[in-house]
Amino acid sequence: MNLKQELQTLNDKLDKFRRKLAAAEQRGDAVVILQFKKEITAMTKRIANVKGQQTRELNKEGGEVKNLPFKRELTKAEQADMGKLKKSVKGLVVVHPMTALGREMGIKTVMGFAPSKF
Repeated sequence: MNLKQELQTLNDKLDKFRRKLAAAEQRGDAVVILQFKKEITAMTKRIANVKGQQTRELNKEGGEVKNLPFKRELTKAEQADMGKLKKSVKGLVVVHPMTALGREMGIKTVMGFAPSKF
């Protein structure tokens, strides 16, 4: 399971525990309330761990992309015919500013990174 799916399932479980905690608080069941509070804290720690792992992976991938020797902004025509561009440039990595990697790298326009000049 990838990190995105794992994070989604953890958030779903956390939501379920919070709803069960609210129901237990309405009933006044102290033992169940204590159990769900423990599970909620454990789940929030696990979620923070997975988010940290996602951030580390993005930083690593961003560093690898930034270390490619050639980079430049892609024109609108190149963006429109991305298939042709990718076929002509071996190892081309296109980073869009609205993706997680693009936000992490802090780019403002669509950029192309490649091991050779293009």
